[in-house]
Amino acid sequence: MAEAGPRRQWSRYTARVTKLREGYEIDRAAVRRYVRRLFGEDDAELLELRELAASTQESLKDYGYGKPLLARVARAGGSETNVVIRTMSPDPFGHDRRADRVGALVLDYDTFGQMPRHIQPLDIGLFDDDGEMRSIASGEPFLVTTYVEGELYAHDLKALQGADRADARDVERAEALADYLAALHATTEDGTRGLRAMRDTVGSGEGIFGLCDSYPRGHAIASAERLEGIERACVSWRWKLRDRVERRARRTHGDFHPFNILFRDGSDFTVLDCSRGGAGEPADDVTCLSINYLFFALAGGAERFEGALRTLWDTFFARYLARSGDAEVLEMVAPFFAWRGLVVASPVWYPNVSDTVRERLLCFIERLLAGEAFDPARVDELLR
Repeated sequence: MAEAGPRRQWSRYTARVTKLREGYEIDRAAVRRYVRRLFGEDDAELLELRELAASTQESLKDYGYGKPLLARVARAGGSETNVVIRTMSPDPFGHDRRADRVGALVLDYDTFGQMPRHIQPLDIGLFDDDGEMRSIASGEPFLVTTYVEGELYAHDLKALQGADRADARDVERAEALADYLAALHATTEDGTRGLRAMRDTVGSGEGIFGLCDSYPRGHAIASAERLEGIERACVSWRWKLRDRVERRARRTHGDFHPFNILFRDGSDFTVLDCSRGGAGEPADDVTCLSINYLFFALAGGAERFEGALRTLWDTFFARYLARSGDAEVLEMVAPFFAWRGLVVASPVWYPNVSDTVRERLLCFIERLLAGEAFDPARVDELLR
């Protein structure tokens, strides 16, 4: 008999936790070195390390990642101090990524000390690859990456506003981007990652709920009632697509827009800033890029979606569908176009866009969410 959905998901997370625990066994000697650094006492001694509330000490190997440990430390002058070492295991409630767990524990460190009658935070850190405990208690995080030359793809689209024709290089670049996504999306991912991505698309701060909250109150085009209607429709779409996004989970970029693509000569390009865990529904990437062909055309004053940017829209969709073989993606786009449409229609992100353009973009979103079929060749019908 097949496992039920929730049970199957829990079994996947159990396997993932087991793997993580095996990779991060907590070593007594590493804890001893850490508490000496924590208290600034070279002669501090670790007297006991045990699972919190456990009555007896067992093999230290059993103290895996995710179990709070009580450390009893002998201090200078003969005193003793007890501290608790807390870690987190992956779970399906928004802690499946390492970044989720780091973020949650950093938030604990920043807030525990502000709460009356609360336990106090002493430090926060990471177990490194050698099992050592490294403090990250203060400061802001940073990321170091490689550097590449290139020109933002957004500059191409800006230059094509109002142009009647796309040249061979423009078409070649749209095809190259479609090819890239088709190849990227060929890699399957665990279905739980697809569910997470869909949930975040609708309900996260960077998703539809967060975007709707960012719109100014009393906006002439995006009223509270209108945004609420979009939110409600997106929640319905989440449930409508729930089983499908689990089945269709693929590797994704997660933020594949023209400001995250650098072109050099011809169709040679590099992408920047993949987001949201690098896994989800392919329609996310497809809509993230394609809506910008539409947006740049409308923002450039086009009454109809035609000319060079329409050519790139048609080229991109035709090429992606041919290379990926994924016709089903057209049935998945509604909530993702809603998400990306809320970005480009945003008075916060794009304050200089006219309300006429915002109205057309929101109408496009609403008609898709209402269930109208999406055919890239008939997109004009959704803009009226």
